[in-house]
Amino acid sequence: MKMYLVGGAVRDRLLGLPLADRDWVVVGSTPAEMEGLGYRAVGKDFPVFLHPQTHEQYALARTERKTAPGYKGFHFNAAPEVTLEADLQRRDLTINAIAQDENGAVIDPFGGVADLNAGLLRHVSPAFSEDPLRVLRVARFAARLDFAVAEETMRLMQAISQSGELQTLAPERIWVEVERALNEPAPVNFFKVLRECHALATIFPEIQQLFGVPQPAVHHPEIDSGIHTMMVLEQACRLSKDPLVRFAALVHDLGKGTTPEEEWPSHRGHEERGVGLVNGLCDRLKIPNKYRELAVMTSRYHLNCHRVEEMRADTILKKLEQMDALRRPGRFAQFLIACEADSRGRTGFEQRDYPQAERFLDYLSAANSINTQDIEGEGSEIGAAIRARRLEAIAAISQCR
Repeated sequence: MKMYLVGGAVRDRLLGLPLADRDWVVVGSTPAEMEGLGYRAVGKDFPVFLHPQTHEQYALARTERKTAPGYKGFHFNAAPEVTLEADLQRRDLTINAIAQDENGAVIDPFGGVADLNAGLLRHVSPAFSEDPLRVLRVARFAARLDFAVAEETMRLMQAISQSGELQTLAPERIWVEVERALNEPAPVNFFKVLRECHALATIFPEIQQLFGVPQPAVHHPEIDSGIHTMMVLEQACRLSKDPLVRFAALVHDLGKGTTPEEEWPSHRGHEERGVGLVNGLCDRLKIPNKYRELAVMTSRYHLNCHRVEEMRADTILKKLEQMDALRRPGRFAQFLIACEADSRGRTGFEQRDYPQAERFLDYLSAANSINTQDIEGEGSEIGAAIRARRLEAIAAISQCR
């Protein structure tokens, strides 16, 4: 029996990145032997064990064979005769098919180290095309490492997209990859790769529809709404590491993709269409409510934020109430970041100040600062009095602008 460190731990060590989890492959052993040594069996599809002290995962070396459509349609062979190279060959990318033995020696049968040095994401074998989830994984690695996809790998990914296999992916698995990508340094790369391999239209048709739709003429007519969306996402990543903010920025303009051509010059009314599309997207991919709530709010109210300095005090208070900002200031702060990203998501505007966020926060602070201890009355009378004082406080600040 021999044990090898494999996968991400080896890859990240070679890249000089912080190490997270360590995974091991065991060659020449059996489930009975592993359990006899104190390892605890986990997993249903193939033999994986937890170390009795470190609780790190140790998997028996295995091969796999495609037996049915989808990413679950595989038969696994984890016999003691399976070699390390055979186990590495079933992996998705060469940079993930590198091992390290107990002496620290690197075992690299598929050129993963060279691809690390070249900044390339390259598949290990033609078996790559048997698992449609790998399309999303490659896109996520592009978001994490800012690596390019090798031409031959991109062709395989395009073939997977055209095969219909992506439609077999469970919504939960898609969202896992999307959420991970939103937490990576360059999420824009994730969506660029999906678009290049023709998977975006299947996974995110609402975003695909934005490409080719002009931006309002008052902005930058030379870029379309899809390019603008990617620029907004990039700005959101510069402003915040919060995946909720990044998702809200990504989907803030979905309504433009369904705007009738005669309305393109102004795009009026696209906010409510966008809200419907955001809800549909969240339903389809079973996206958690915390993402949905901020995304819907951003889609519906981001133009109000841009124009807050033009609003009357009563409108400002109404918007604060509609967004529940008085009770949920943290979410409101997230909303303001997404709005700032939208404002900056245009050529030449990347460094422009966004005073609207500070204005809106000042109005919220004024509304929350009123004294309510001397208010008398019952029920609706108290509510009306509180609202009147909030309106007065907002008006006082507004008049000073």
